[in-house]
Amino acid sequence: MKTLHRVGGKEVAVTGRLLRIARLAAERYEFLDDPPEFIAALRECGARIDLFTFTRGLSQIVPKHDYPMETDNVAALPVSTFDDWWTKQINNKTRNIVRRAEKKGVVVREVAFDDALVRGIWSVYNDSPVRQGKAFWHYGKDLETVRRENGTFLDRSVFFGAFLRGQLIGFAKLVSDEHHQQAALMQVVSMIRHRDSAPTNTLIAQAVRSCADRAIPYLVYAKFAYGKRERDSLTEFKQHNGFRRVDVPRYYVPLTLAGRFGLRCGLHRPLAERLPETVLRRLRDISRRWRTNATSTTSTV
Repeated sequence: MKTLHRVGGKEVAVTGRLLRIARLAAERYEFLDDPPEFIAALRECGARIDLFTFTRGLSQIVPKHDYPMETDNVAALPVSTFDDWWTKQINNKTRNIVRRAEKKGVVVREVAFDDALVRGIWSVYNDSPVRQGKAFWHYGKDLETVRRENGTFLDRSVFFGAFLRGQLIGFAKLVSDEHHQQAALMQVVSMIRHRDSAPTNTLIAQAVRSCADRAIPYLVYAKFAYGKRERDSLTEFKQHNGFRRVDVPRYYVPLTLAGRFGLRCGLHRPLAERLPETVLRRLRDISRRWRTNATSTTSTV
């Protein structure tokens, strides 16, 4: 269950049934300038909120608030110049992958958010219903849904397209925070059928160039590690492209008695973070086998 509320000029997402937890709906792309003032507004907004959680930008990761705190993480890349990234922050293998993409004819450039891009994104989404062994949540969406979902933060967004012989085979959306201290990749998606042409690596390279050209000091690619899983193929991809784990403080502010109780008992953490890794590994194996069998059954119908 998720509800949205407008508080202090920002959209807040509230989730949960027994324990109602709120956070900025766009917390990867915007941050609080004055947390105490915002928390005071939350208390007066009229919505039922038991616990509020927030993080700060990479320029403010030294803990300084007197709120309960835990450690979160992001995949961050310090940006100075494109040449510095190319020569010092990635290895020869990654450089060769980008060169190979260029030799195969992949061209990456900034593109406007218009009808042509929306149709191109729709084609990329519908390239395959399954990615990394999971159902792809963007598959099957109609054009208007694609337009609406990608049309957020247009005043501080940059879109890149990866083209092969004039066809869009991948795209990325880069969103800077309100003070242009960091930019986050909201989406990086490429067609699986063109994986050998490495469009995703070229999109990352263009994102680094864009940050360098705009003097944005950090490029962020979501989290580096999720829950108790420290390594997977996506984490390795991020690391090969120069991203590193940066631990950031995540603050929790109980607003009700239920919030204080839930925080004390660890109920604010997802179930996956409360189960032992051995159990999670077994559940992932079962899920993987089930998806494989389901895909095989579907392909024979």
